[in-house]
Amino acid sequence: MDSLKTGGNAQIAGVVWRALRVISDDRGAVLHMLRADSPEFTTFGEAYFSELRPQAVKGWKLHLRMTQRLVVPVGRIRFVIFDTRPSSPTLGTVMEVQSGRPDHYGLLTIPPGLWYGFQNVGTCDALIANCADMMHDPAESKGLPLGSREIPFQWETTNAVLSGDVTRSILELRFPSAARCPIH
Repeated sequence: MDSLKTGGNAQIAGVVWRALRVISDDRGAVLHMLRADSPEFTTFGEAYFSELRPQAVKGWKLHLRMTQRLVVPVGRIRFVIFDTRPSSPTLGTVMEVQSGRPDHYGLLTIPPGLWYGFQNVGTCDALIANCADMMHDPAESKGLPLGSREIPFQWETTNAVLSGDVTRSILELRFPSAARCPIH
C-alpha cells in the first residue's frame, strides 16, 4: 500500500490507497483507473461519476455489500471514513485521505461496512469516478446527515455546499458557481 495522506496517520483495516499511472505530454494525459488484473478488481457492477462544487460536502453513506473503487481525475477531494464494523481491529477509527491531481492521483478502495463522506477541498469543480463491484441497489446502503453525532467528525463548512443523507433532508447552503479551472 502506498503512503496515505491521512488525518493523524490513522488507517482503517481494508481501506487501500494506491498511486496510479498518469501518462502526460504537452497534448494532455491518460489516467489509469482499474484493470482486470489489478489487485483491487473483483467484479464489475457499474461505473459512475460524482461532481462536486468547491467546498461541497456529500455524506454520510454506508454500503452493506458494495465496494467503492474511487479516483479523482479532476480536482482534490478529502475522503473521511469511519469504521463501525463490530469485529474490525480498527473499530471506532476515523481516517482522512486526500486524493486528486496534479500530485496525488490514485485509487481509493473502501470495503463494505464503513461510513464515508467527501469534500471538494479545491477552488474548482472536482470529479470523482467510481467503479463499484455491484450495481446500485438502494436496499444495500444507509445514510446519515452530515451533522450526525454517530460519527465523530465535523466537516469544515465555511462557505460550503452541504448535502446530507440519501433523502437530501438537511440544509443546503448555496453560493455562486466557481469558475472552471484548468485540468492538470
